[in-house]
Parts: sequence; C-alpha cells; structure tokens
Amino acid sequence: MSKGLRGIRAVGAASAVVVLAAGVSACGGKSLEQNGGSPSSGSGGKGSLVIGSAGFTESAVLAQLYAKVLGDAGYSTSVQTLNNRELYEPALEKGQIDVVPEYAATLAEFLNAKVNGSKAKPVASSDVTATVAALTKLAGPRGLKVLAAGDAVDQNAFAVAKAFAEQHHLKTLSDLGRSKLPVKLAAGDECPDRPYCEPVLKQTYGIDVTGIDPKGVGTPQSKQAVKDGADQLVLTTTTDATLDQFGLVLLQDDKKVQNADNVLPVVNAKHAGSPQIADALDRLTKVLTTADLTALDKQVDAERKKPSDVATDYLKSKGLIKS
Repeated sequence: MSKGLRGIRAVGAASAVVVLAAGVSACGGKSLEQNGGSPSSGSGGKGSLVIGSAGFTESAVLAQLYAKVLGDAGYSTSVQTLNNRELYEPALEKGQIDVVPEYAATLAEFLNAKVNGSKAKPVASSDVTATVAALTKLAGPRGLKVLAAGDAVDQNAFAVAKAFAEQHHLKTLSDLGRSKLPVKLAAGDECPDRPYCEPVLKQTYGIDVTGIDPKGVGTPQSKQAVKDGADQLVLTTTTDATLDQFGLVLLQDDKKVQNADNVLPVVNAKHAGSPQIADALDRLTKVLTTADLTALDKQVDAERKKPSDVATDYLKSKGLIKS
C-alpha cells in the first residue's frame, strides 16, 4: 500500500480509535509491543519512546530509521503499526505514541479539516516553508511539535511508458499537454473529484484525459495497464520503487502544482519534545533524500528485505549509528 493520503485515496476507520484506545497504554511501549509492536531497541538510559508507523512500506521504513537513530542516541525504542492517520494522529496527541514520520502537506490538510471542517480553505501548497509553517500553527495547540523538514519528498506523480515518452518526446506534464494526445488515466475512482488528480491535469496542464481507469493509485494493476497500452498515464508517487519493472517513467511536474509532502518527524511535545530528540532525528532528516527513500522502499517491496534490516544498513552506510 502506498502512502496515498494527499487527497487521492481516502482512508476511513476513524471509529476504530475507540478500539485503539483499549489496546494502547500510555508512553512506555509495553502494551504496544504485546499488540504487534516491534521489540525494544537502544540502551534506554534516556527513557522509552514509541514510534508510530502507518500501514504501508515507506512509513514502516521511516519508523525503523527513527527508532534506530533514537536508540543510538540512548533511548529505548519500539515501533507500533497503526494502519492510518485517523488512528495514529489521535494516539500521538494523547501520548500513546511519541513520534511519527509524517508528510508536511498531507498532515497539514488533515489537521486543517479536523480543526476547520472538511470545506476549509487549503493551507498546504508547493512551498515547503509555508506549508510547514501552516502545519506548525495547527499542530501546536494539539500538543504536537513539528520538527524540521528535509529534502526527501513523496508527492503525487504521473508516469507513462518509457517507449511512449520516447516516441512523443515527453519529459514533463506540460509536454504531454502540448502534444494534444488523448490519454486514459489509471488512478483511483475518486480522481475526477480530487483537485490534484484529473482537474489539475486538465486545467493546469491542458492534458486531454479521456477517462479514468479505476485500478488504484500506483497499484501493480494500474501500472500493468499502462505498460500494456490499455492506459497511457498512471497516478503514482515520486518514491514508487517499481516503475522500472513496468518500463515506466515519471513526467516532471514542471509547474510545481503538487503540494510539498516533504518528510518530517512529528512528536508529542510533552513526552518527546526535547532538544536531544530533535537533534537525533534532524541528523537523519538532513541526510535522507527522495532517491534514498525510493531505494529503501525498493529493497522492501521488490527485494523482500525487512524494513528493520534495510534501515540498519542505510544508517550504518551514512555513519548515523554506531552499530
């Protein structure tokens, strides 16, 4: 499952927070580990931290990266998987988990809707500085602290078959619009109603979208349809690690209309708001790139490695942990 929470695929289960509350104890992680969390790591001399992970590969990898750098900094850490934002964000507010890897624009709009209603004016944009500022303003009153964003970003993206791109000299979405080629788009069935899906392709880039093939966002079925020529364009993400396997290439969002979904840590301010935690996580944030994230995702999705092992190898290679 891809991240897909930038207004393209809705995630439900808000009512499951009641279930969560029954199974998650306050900070410390013991009951979390008994309910599917990873074993604790780190010396624990500075205390215990629970890292939240959503139910998709990239979040699992990021959570392991966070857990290991914090473990190396002297904290006892465990990872708890909570399938979606409707579950883990309230748990973070309550201090039932302490740290989560997040995406700036997506969380900003999630909190915006939570605070101001589903029809609130958007606060996120392609400007990462402005987006993080808006997120920080929304998060603070809820007891959340937003740490620095890095260069690694996972945004909505659109891909075509490599042969199709070469044949029509396509490198950007603007190129596709200027070509006047009719394209069928493989995406989620809600794509026509999402501003950064079909509407932005038509209105901003002038692309002739003739229809939506509802095979999902970045699913193997949607990418296979483009590879086979049944569809010409697929909605995926910038860190999709399997495009090469399907002979696909991303078209550049040259007008920079997609929101700034840069990766950043968000913590419970009371339990994990210390400068030491921020410093440990910032060391990773400053190093991690979009290309790194894609490669890490690929090791899990395509090479079937464990997120924990992938995270350890990466951190050692960058000199971010000692062992």
